[in-house]
Amino acid sequence: MTKQAINSDPFRKIWDFFSSVKLTVVLLLTLALTSIIGTLIPQNESPQAYLKAFGTFLYRFFDVLGFFDLYHSWWFQALMLLLALNVLVCSIDRLSVTWRIIFPERPKFNLSRFRRLEPKEEFTKNGPAEALKKPYYSIISRKFRYCRVEKTDSGYVIFGERGRWTRIGVYIVHLSVICMLVGGVIGSILGFEGFVNLAPGEGSQQIQLRNRNQVLTLDFTIRCDDFKVRFYPSGAPEEFRSSLSIIEGGKVVKTQDIIVNDPLRYKGISIYQASYGQLPARQQDIQLPDEFTLVFTSQTTAKSYRIKAKIGQKVEIAEGLGNFVVNEFKTSYNFRGQDLGVTFFGTLHQSDGAEVDVVLPIQFPSFDKMGPIFNKTRKGDVVISVSDIKAEPAEVRYYTGLQVSSDPGVWVVYTGFILIIAGCFVTFFMSHRQICVDILESGKKCRIMITGSTNKNKLGNEQKLKSIAQILSGERLDLR
Repeated sequence: MTKQAINSDPFRKIWDFFSSVKLTVVLLLTLALTSIIGTLIPQNESPQAYLKAFGTFLYRFFDVLGFFDLYHSWWFQALMLLLALNVLVCSIDRLSVTWRIIFPERPKFNLSRFRRLEPKEEFTKNGPAEALKKPYYSIISRKFRYCRVEKTDSGYVIFGERGRWTRIGVYIVHLSVICMLVGGVIGSILGFEGFVNLAPGEGSQQIQLRNRNQVLTLDFTIRCDDFKVRFYPSGAPEEFRSSLSIIEGGKVVKTQDIIVNDPLRYKGISIYQASYGQLPARQQDIQLPDEFTLVFTSQTTAKSYRIKAKIGQKVEIAEGLGNFVVNEFKTSYNFRGQDLGVTFFGTLHQSDGAEVDVVLPIQFPSFDKMGPIFNKTRKGDVVISVSDIKAEPAEVRYYTGLQVSSDPGVWVVYTGFILIIAGCFVTFFMSHRQICVDILESGKKCRIMITGSTNKNKLGNEQKLKSIAQILSGERLDLR
């Protein structure tokens, strides 16, 4: 933007608004307050949870304001961009003055100002000023990048300067803040984070977005070729590793083993090893003995009868209580929302000709006692249970839990981190220094005054002046 455009009335008002420090304070306070709201109100919960917590009116009000996904709301992102613009305009507005200091056509030195400066180092040397000029210039020029000599009425003065560019350190910090704000907004708008669970041999093109009731379809399929987990003797997981393949267009385009903190990256999307879990046992994985024992307890005589049986084999029950056959078994049985595990399913043929379906969970031998309660067709003449049998999978199978994320703004944020480290180092540990070596000739002797200035670390500058004075005073330059 040209200087004339900025100085014109409407542009000047807009420029002054965005370069205002008051605007910076207001934006920072607003972001802080809204972040507190985002902490107090749980983010990305289900609508039912919010309705229960806040009621219908507040739920609708907070939903319109975007409080339930605050950090992805348009107005929060607008505040961050506005702050970035504010910092940028403030920097440009103040950089014009600093730029003239950093890059002058010819650095200016005011000799009278340096002669008034404190602290000051003084000593005398024998010989004319002309003889001291060259060796002193050589020493100062080695320590200061810019150096020049000027003649005065009473001798010579040597000016030295270094570190003008360090004044730009604060603007590097400003730029880093802008990068982190802009990178955060880019990641918030264009990025995502989701999860998918895969059993070995399974693949998926869809992931469940984190804290959102949404499914995202990827441009490729993630397939788990193998998954292994290793445990410590204590039972805690030592390492879990997934062998993954990326399939695109029907072809495997990339394969890689991943462990925690060693992700697979493809097309800007990172796939991390996040968790694992045990898969439900499959029918073919369950090992059952060829024969098992059924226990029949007569409700009339309280006597129990133990009979060996097989799946599909009909057995006769004593006391004329009928016969029973185990038809099949399943790896799970859901009873009132609870999985009872491996369960036999059989049919009881009662003496009166009635047929009753009987459920026998292996882990709950007395489950059939509740039959008359939950099954009104059951007369309850006999109670059946399975005895002395364990059903375990031949091998425990696990699934892998993958975190799938993409953050297009991450490199902008990383650039901001690098810049803020560099900017802080320049700002706090480097300085703009100037030195003046004033050679005043008086007869056969010269009085040398050394003064200097710095924009920071005054104590360190005083020590450097003393060090330079010791070097200059120790030179063998007596030329009588």
